[in-house]
Amino acid sequence: MSLKLYFLRHGETTASQTGTYCGRLDIELTEAGEKMAEDFARFYQNIEWKGVYCSPLQRAIKTAKPLCDQLGMQMQLRPGLKEIYYGEWEGKTPDQVNREFHDDYVRWLADPGWNSPNGGEKGIDIARRSSEVLEEIECTHKSGHVLVVSHKATIRIMLCSLLGIDIGRYRDRIAMSVARVSIVEIAENGPLVHIMGDCSHLREELRHRHGT
Repeated sequence: MSLKLYFLRHGETTASQTGTYCGRLDIELTEAGEKMAEDFARFYQNIEWKGVYCSPLQRAIKTAKPLCDQLGMQMQLRPGLKEIYYGEWEGKTPDQVNREFHDDYVRWLADPGWNSPNGGEKGIDIARRSSEVLEEIECTHKSGHVLVVSHKATIRIMLCSLLGIDIGRYRDRIAMSVARVSIVEIAENGPLVHIMGDCSHLREELRHRHGT
């Protein structure tokens, strides 16, 4: 049996509703976000999980918690799975950032791999730190199912890294709404995508709360 990685973006937050750049701001899940976490746990409880690796930010921890509690598993918190640090853009909407940091914002939109938010992280920095977590997982778990709970930009960058997609295109190539799951098998011939951005585990009324 090969190793299968399940990448789960955290559930809904007030920032995901408004599109605010929250990055390292440690915000909580909304009521709907908590239900999303419960739905994931209910749907995936019968998988024989080998490990759960999670960003140490509360919205990720609260998303992983129902499954871990149900199975009696301890989540492994890894700073490398944190969201992009937006620096001076934290807590601002795209419109606000565009007004206050227009030229830098345009450069970042053109290539977020090699340009960073003012005082924040480049995509390549996130690729570097998150790849260390993926390497740890591959070394620790040669086979089986492993859950990785993280954030919108970080998951998209990890997927780009695994699939050989230019990091600078992560915003253009992969969509990742809240509580979506993507499954990648580390197969003999390299990473193999099985599912991308799936929401079938969510109850019907939550599937349409896309969240940025």
